[in-house]
Amino acid sequence: MTHALIFPILLPLFTGALLLLAHRMPLAAKRGLSVLAAALLVPLAAWLVVLAGDGELRLYALGNWQPPFGIILLLDRLSAMLLLLTAVLASLSLLYACRGDDERGPNFHALYQFQLLGINGAFLTGDLFNLFVFFEILLISSYALLLHGHGQRRVRSGIHYVVLNLLGSALFLIGVSLLYGVLGTLNMADLALRVAEMDEALAPLVAAAGYLLLVVFALKAAILPLHFWLPRAYAAATAPVAALFAIMTKVGLYAILRVFWLIYGSEAGPLANMVADWLWPLALVTLLAGVLGALASRNLQTTLGYLVIVSVGTLLAGLAFGSEAGLSAALYYLLHTTLVSGGLFLLADLVARQRGNVGGELIPGPALRQPLLLGVLFFIGAISVVGLPPFSGFFGKLMLLRAVPPGPSALMFWPVLLIGGLGMLIALSRSGSLLFWRGSGEPAGATADGVRLLATCGLLAGSVALVVFAQPIIGYLQATAAQLLELGPYLAIIRGAQA
Repeated sequence: MTHALIFPILLPLFTGALLLLAHRMPLAAKRGLSVLAAALLVPLAAWLVVLAGDGELRLYALGNWQPPFGIILLLDRLSAMLLLLTAVLASLSLLYACRGDDERGPNFHALYQFQLLGINGAFLTGDLFNLFVFFEILLISSYALLLHGHGQRRVRSGIHYVVLNLLGSALFLIGVSLLYGVLGTLNMADLALRVAEMDEALAPLVAAAGYLLLVVFALKAAILPLHFWLPRAYAAATAPVAALFAIMTKVGLYAILRVFWLIYGSEAGPLANMVADWLWPLALVTLLAGVLGALASRNLQTTLGYLVIVSVGTLLAGLAFGSEAGLSAALYYLLHTTLVSGGLFLLADLVARQRGNVGGELIPGPALRQPLLLGVLFFIGAISVVGLPPFSGFFGKLMLLRAVPPGPSALMFWPVLLIGGLGMLIALSRSGSLLFWRGSGEPAGATADGVRLLATCGLLAGSVALVVFAQPIIGYLQATAAQLLELGPYLAIIRGAQA
């Protein structure tokens, strides 16, 4: 049992606790400690990716209580990959925040670390109740981070976000309680075994619990019709918080993948693949809703929020294919959209700072002080997120188009994805023309800070890195998809075999 599995949880936990206990320390010391802790997560997560690359499942049994009786952490290729993605996104976003955004309210850095604790824990846990616990940790932290900086707009958006997620948490707890009451366990692998072997008379109750969990995860992932909170909340948040939130919807999609591929997957007897018929239409309408919202938006940050919804629909479609090719394509697109969306939220803030009181509103305003530099970055981010060559968005969408099964699915998915890309191109072209070509008068803001530019370019450069290193990355993702579809090793965790 390697102790490296628990470090992505312990590091932000102890760092956040220390920042709270020593809240009177100088801001420079807080920044240094917080950035150091976030930066250390990058090599740690990279090491876990290397460990998971051999295809073995690694367990960490807390208190040495073996499954299914104790709490376990589970490392596979998927969780390791998402830990590394989170570490890269969080470290660069935090670097951006340290140039002044962290001064808008108290305890920003402690909250940021607790947010990382919740996200990392959700990716590592092998227990459904602890998935609920880590969801609550990341949500409570996100409530405070969303409100960080005060302002009427943030408070209004924050209230909607908090109320909806509190309702989701209540449904999550009801679903988990129902499963425990019927099956007597919450270990995910043990649940998969018991669902496969349960009496058919219990199937309606277990199915009801599953559908409750689907509603909860759909709310977290912002799947239609539970997506309305996202654009307003992301637009109201400070830029580094919105960039970190780019991974939040992926936590909901990860939970769908983990629960409904393992517990309600192909080995679930009468409940096998019970949500498969729901995911496909939900994916298409979510994608279309995001595109229409982006076209109707009159604010740059809100437009980017709707593009996050587009990415959710696209990812959900890849999951709905249910094939190795579909899963690997969706995972590649997940890496792309998380990094590029995070970079665009930071870039939108740089643009808004140079437009004074106009900010990110899509109306004519003051000329930008650095139109060429910011315009080039916006062009790179826009064509990448739309899915045009030569950046990673193009390869992600191409992989998805090739993975769709022939027949009616292809006839629906190809037009929706391609027309949706055209809609995104129109929305971003309109935004770019207003921001960079229709400015007049003296610039209202100062030149972009070098550290902020470094963080922004670092995230946008992820699109280039995904193309340059496409071969090893795609190979890893194909192995990840194959591992997820092979349930035997996961079930062997409980059966006592070598995982």
